[in-house]
Amino acid sequence: MAATLERLVYECTATGSTGSLLNLAAILAESQRNNDRRGLTGVLAAHNDRYVQVIEGLSEALDALLRRLADDPRHRAIRVLERRTITERQFAGWSMASPRFAPEMTETLDRLMAEPNPSGPQIVRLLAQALTVDRPQAA
Repeated sequence: MAATLERLVYECTATGSTGSLLNLAAILAESQRNNDRRGLTGVLAAHNDRYVQVIEGLSEALDALLRRLADDPRHRAIRVLERRTITERQFAGWSMASPRFAPEMTETLDRLMAEPNPSGPQIVRLLAQALTVDRPQAA
């Protein structure tokens, strides 16, 4: 059976401060190492003591990630917002990116995450846009 490429969008409550650069750096470093080994790509946003993540990879690797997150004391109340089959990766060059948000993007993320059922596709677009703004391409 052929492996299926999927995209997972989830949010969870952080048990440490998302405003702490040390906490975020530790999570990003560990995620980058693990994701490189497992063929996962994605982006992680720390937002209002929550993590919002888009992660892409083979379905088996995403299942294993969700099991690890459930046992990780840095995360709780994990809520899958979307999981779907994809034909190509949106974040192919990133084992785990972490964008900085312009003020208007932060307001948009605030509105999105305040909804009872935040839109996975809108989150993906916003995080991709934040990466483009954060790291402009060379001319």
